[in-house]
Amino acid sequence: MDVVETIKQQIENNTIILYMKGSPQQPQCGFSSQSSQAVMSCGERFAFVNILDHPEIRATLPSYSNWPTFPQLYINGELVGGNDIITELHEQGELQTMIKDAAAAAAE
Repeated sequence: MDVVETIKQQIENNTIILYMKGSPQQPQCGFSSQSSQAVMSCGERFAFVNILDHPEIRATLPSYSNWPTFPQLYINGELVGGNDIITELHEQGELQTMIKDAAAAAAE
């Protein structure tokens, strides 16, 4: 399977997925730390991909998503954005609503 197909499957098979450096428990950069904390604070399970362990995804995802930086958050197959957008949505209370709604719909 090629890298683009792998990315497509990851995004399609996970309602909430965060592409980040490191893991939510051990982020490897400040932006990934902020973003994973914001997503975790919403209280729903989510998938993550450590791009440091997957250099082919790290190299391909920016062109696939048309978003140059990491982390990248996807909800319901749609790119939400990077750390700046994730943080802003979290501060405004919108991220929790988006994540809770997505998790509830996936559970149905």
